[in-house]
Amino acid sequence: MRPPLASFDPRQVPVSGVDTHLPVVPHEALAPSALRRKFASAVVWRPEFVDEKKFLDRPMQSAAVLVPLVQRSLPTVLLTQRTSHLSTHAGQIAFPGGKIDPTDVDARAAAVREAYEEVGLDHDGIEVLGCLPDYTTGSSFKVTPVVALIDPEMRLEINPHEVAEAFEVPLAFLMNPSHHRHHDYVWQGVQRHWLSMPYPDATGERFIWGATAAMLRNLYQFLLA
Repeated sequence: MRPPLASFDPRQVPVSGVDTHLPVVPHEALAPSALRRKFASAVVWRPEFVDEKKFLDRPMQSAAVLVPLVQRSLPTVLLTQRTSHLSTHAGQIAFPGGKIDPTDVDARAAAVREAYEEVGLDHDGIEVLGCLPDYTTGSSFKVTPVVALIDPEMRLEINPHEVAEAFEVPLAFLMNPSHHRHHDYVWQGVQRHWLSMPYPDATGERFIWGATAAMLRNLYQFLLA
């Protein structure tokens, strides 16, 4: 009998490898001007992670997330901790985002709207740079990651129904593959593989894993390309 999804704790799955052998994204490549140039270029590259093996059998839904890069002197990534009562990915660390509504012009509009609804990010403080390739989750969401620069003077208004907390992680930390850990696990009779990027801070540890870590890894590959 397989354990219910809610009881699964990814922290308990052993680490099968750490990418200490891979290059770090240079600090100068993380500056706003460098990021603008990168997204404006016609760089040829291939995403490393594109999908997960399904664990929920339901129709595919289109979604978008905002990958918010806060323009501090040392850039950070704004992340959220989802509330524990949500139907999917409860309690997990995620980017602001959600399903694309029929009224959304495109994935970019959906990501900006969701960021406002979840954490109060005003569109005036968001500079969209571009999109990373779609990522399909095991929960049947086809997600478009929309990367954007965020005004460091932003004021957040957390929606407590969806978000338990918002916090920032240094972009340089996430773009250093020595912090990228691999995990392998058999669940529902299927061999599964994912990354984690645990970030230690004053709260203890922010356990970034799964789809969020996969999209960050694709950002890493894009910036190196």
